[in-house]
Formats: sequence, structure tokens, C-alpha cells
Amino acid sequence: MSQTSLLLSPFQLGPSTLRNRMVMAPMTRSRAAAGGVASELAIEYYSQRAGAGLIVTEGTQVSARGVGYLGTPGIYTEAQTAGWKKITDAVHERGGKIFAQLWHVGRVSHPALQPNGELPVAPSAIAPAGHARTLSGPQPHVEPRALELGEIPEVVGEFATGARCALEAGFDGVEIHAANGYLIDQFLRSGTNLRTDEYGGSPENRARFLREVTAAVAAVWGADRVGVRLSPLSPYNDMSDSDPFATFGAAAAALDGFGLSYLHLVVPGGEDAESEAGRMTAHLRERFHGTLMVNGGLGPETAEAVLAAGRADLVSFGSSFLANPDLPERFAQGAPLNAPNPATFYGGGAEGYTDYPAHAATAPA
Repeated sequence: MSQTSLLLSPFQLGPSTLRNRMVMAPMTRSRAAAGGVASELAIEYYSQRAGAGLIVTEGTQVSARGVGYLGTPGIYTEAQTAGWKKITDAVHERGGKIFAQLWHVGRVSHPALQPNGELPVAPSAIAPAGHARTLSGPQPHVEPRALELGEIPEVVGEFATGARCALEAGFDGVEIHAANGYLIDQFLRSGTNLRTDEYGGSPENRARFLREVTAAVAAVWGADRVGVRLSPLSPYNDMSDSDPFATFGAAAAALDGFGLSYLHLVVPGGEDAESEAGRMTAHLRERFHGTLMVNGGLGPETAEAVLAAGRADLVSFGSSFLANPDLPERFAQGAPLNAPNPATFYGGGAEGYTDYPAHAATAPA
């Protein structure tokens, strides 16, 4: 790939100058230490990948109620904040930029993972299909407890707490996780939100929770250092919607006036402009006028084409960054890529985490 390519060119993202337009996507790795503190190995993992234009961390829970998986980090206690500070310092020492992804799983949890064995919370009392992984093994998901109207501001406040801790930890910004079937996505979609109050019904009402969380987080950071991630067509975590174009069009329009850092879309297949994912990307591009980031299994050529066509401004890469800590350099050189090992994606130690070699370490002398 040419060094003058769009993908490898600098980009101004709010107050941050990115060295390239390649973003390391948020990826759960389930390697946090006790108390949801990021592990010492995570310092090496993230700093190895500081050549990305921007790193977005794995999902970080904003409260104890937001936990849905074993071994995932949080960002609501002093110890968690101190653990992340070591990581941001290491990334910055290598000239990188890093955002924390703020996360609440909502119904995708289990009493075994909740404080005092309580039920998970959600917009409506609808259990997802599937199982939660607990210390005693897989357990069927339970019917969550629908949040009372008066409780919603408290949950919005949990996102603000996470945002304040991220600021203290030295991040360059935050991304609100409103994708993949977690709490904010559950409010957005008609299949999981049956509320009849001001948080339910119309697409605009269902976007209210997202709008309030975004306002609360932007009040901490300034909107130009806040991104939002959406997955408008994903069925992951048993999600559905009767009219995703209307639902996510309303969500994008609700976000448009904030002056956000970016909108991050998970749209596999979006490189084809005529596909449903391609049409959804264009639909949201018309309604959100800020920086657009896309994610969807793109390679160097397809990512370059999407940027060149003006259909996005940034591209995020998941498993390819996981397996190739020097991914931008490999793209620049046209070098072969390490293959990711799915058996080591979640949990464990250094294997499949910090031991993927850089190209310079494997290239012949």
C-alpha cells in the first residue's frame, strides 16, 4: 500500500491528531485481574498497538451492575482507574492515542454476576436467548428487571462516573458502547424495548436514553472527545428491530447536534454500497454530519476504497489488530499478516495476547 494512501494518512479527530486513520476496535479479552482491574499484561498489550491512529479499549463497565462477563475490566473504582492510568501512560509514551469504551451490559448478565445476586436490569423484562458464563459454569439467561422510570437517571449517572474515572485515568477520550445488544442498544430496539413511557414507543423516544447518556458523558469530557458505537443490523445477543432504518436514523439524528468526536458503526458487508449494510451506512451518513468510523471485516484495499468513496472517515480493525500489533506498518509494507487464534481470544495469559510477533521480528534478515 502506498504511504500516501488515505488509510495511512493523518487525521484530525477533535483536539487529537491521529497518525493514521486505522483504529484498533474495542475487543473483549477477559483477562482483567480481581476487582475488574486491568492486568499488568494489558499494559504491554495496548502499548504494543500504539501505532494505531487510535485505540479504543475493550468494554469497561461503568458500574458493578454493568458486569456481564468474567474477567472484564471496570472503570468506576479508584483501583480500576489507577490500573488504566498505567496503560494510558504506556500508550502515550509510544505516541499513541487511546479512548476508553464505556459499557453496561443490561440484560446480558446473570444474578451470579450481579451485586447481592440481584436481577440484571433492562428497559423491559425480556430475557435474551443463550447463556451467561459464571464461576459455576454456563447458566441460562434470566428475565431481567425492567428499570423503573425514576431509576433511569441513576444509570445515566453511572456512565458519567465512568467518564470521570476515564478522565482521571488519562485517556484521550471515551466511546459510549451503544452496540451489540447491551443496555443502550436494548433501549434503542423495538424487540427489547416495550416501554410505554417517554423511553419507549417511537424511535425518537427509544433514543432518549442514548441521548441522555451522551449528554452526561459530554458534560464531563466535552463532546469533541466522545464517540458512540452502534450496530444497527446486528442480531448479536438476541437483538431485533421492526424497522432498523427508522430506529437508527433517529439515533443518528439525536447524536448529530452534540458535535461528537465520531460515530462508530459496526456494519459487516458495508464495503458493498448496494448491500443492506452499505445502504444503512449511507442512511446514517446523511443524518450524522460528523466523523464516521466503520467496522466490518475490511482489509487494506476495501478500507481504502471506503475512505476514497467518502463513505467513512476512519476504519476500525478488530482481530487483525489483535494478531498484528504492528498492523499499520504491515499494511504500509504489504507484509503478510499473522493469523488470529480464536482459542486464545478470551481469558488466559500472554499466549494469544502479547506474544503475536511484529513483522520485523519475523522478516528474514
